Amino acid sequence: MTNQLLGQPESGGLQSYQEAVDWINGLIPFGIRPGLERVLLLMERLGNPHRRLKFIHVAGTNGKGSTCAFLTSTLIKCGYDVGTFTSPYITKFTNRFQYNNADIEEQTLLELSNVLKPVVEEIAATEQGSPTMFEVSTALAILYFAKVTYPDYVVWETGLGGRMDVTNIVTPVLSIITNVGHDHMDRLGDTLEKVAAEKAGIIKPGVPVVSAVTQPEVIEVIRQKAMDSKSSLYLLGEQFSETALSVREDEQTFRFDGLFRPIHPLTITLNGAHQRTNAAVAVMALEVLRQYAALIVEDDALEEGLRLAAWPGRLEMVSHSPRILIDGAHNPEGAETLAAALKTTYRYDRLILMMGMLDNKNHREVMKHILPIVDTLIVTEPDFRNKKDAQALADLIRSVQGKEAFELVVEPDWKAALQQLQHLTGETDLGVVTGTLYLIADVRARLLYNSDSEKGW
Repeated sequence: MTNQLLGQPESGGLQSYQEAVDWINGLIPFGIRPGLERVLLLMERLGNPHRRLKFIHVAGTNGKGSTCAFLTSTLIKCGYDVGTFTSPYITKFTNRFQYNNADIEEQTLLELSNVLKPVVEEIAATEQGSPTMFEVSTALAILYFAKVTYPDYVVWETGLGGRMDVTNIVTPVLSIITNVGHDHMDRLGDTLEKVAAEKAGIIKPGVPVVSAVTQPEVIEVIRQKAMDSKSSLYLLGEQFSETALSVREDEQTFRFDGLFRPIHPLTITLNGAHQRTNAAVAVMALEVLRQYAALIVEDDALEEGLRLAAWPGRLEMVSHSPRILIDGAHNPEGAETLAAALKTTYRYDRLILMMGMLDNKNHREVMKHILPIVDTLIVTEPDFRNKKDAQALADLIRSVQGKEAFELVVEPDWKAALQQLQHLTGETDLGVVTGTLYLIADVRARLLYNSDSEKGW
């Protein structure tokens, strides 16, 4: 049988979409292994398809997904065909490979997997060892965009870090570093400067960079890397800024001031001050491409694209009776922005918050932002292999608790914990589910009655 899409023989032997997903996920035990050797070898065997595409490369600790959503939505409204590669996914494995905001077809994913599988097995038999799940997913995305859909632009999110991240095999038309915070420090380095150096690794010679980093030591790292690469740097607070004009639940209007022109009013429906920052980063990126790469951006298309941008699992109201909000705040900076949004955007009498975490996160710092604002805190466990034990999380909470007075509930079963949250959240209260996206994905699927939900990295 010949692959209709690629004109190549199908020799992978996978018979269904589920088999293909199981094969890719079966590579998870090979872990996250920094380095580009295997994926470059994979690309070489496939004819280097990544060299045909125009990428906008997005790195950062938080806000990558939302920034990708703003870029994708606006570019589509401007009349461009757009490929988007993001991770992790919230609902289904196909979410991570999108063309014009639509998931890859299951049949297409199967066919591409059958093209990849023999090549992956060839490499696995060499001293390089098997490509990892994320390397294969990245290769699949590139094949989908370069051989099947042919987008004008690919919005390309890093997986972890930047410098040694699998996605860093591309030379983009523009690089974005949203921000730098305390996440994955076990892999990226034990100081913000070291983490920043990893994120700055996506900066390529002569390719412009847009960033919203704020810490002086981080700005210095990014600025130095941009100078060394002879890349123009557009920094929030220097070359562009945003000013809030009006803020209410599910609608924020702001003014954008940039190097080339001011634009106002612009409106987004994503909540939290950090989303205005993410939107401003996306606007600056589009302005740079408009100025120097002949991108056509009409003001009405820009306005509509930003307004329509959606990103699940981030300050998303998934139930109205009772009111339950979900937000994947899984690191200290995420917890800080969640706490700020809860104080400024939402009205409620009591805040009942349910949380589940993975075992490798900076929980102590997260709690400093969460404990002062909750009336009841329910700790639970995500249904995931690397979960943090609920009792251990509760013990940590007690150890850092100051004078805050709140009720602490320990319920390891996340479904039972969710029932408690629903029961405890009165008409004038607000329920919040936060922590790892693996918990958010399950809760979202359950509350929205989504039977098609999968989850994973």
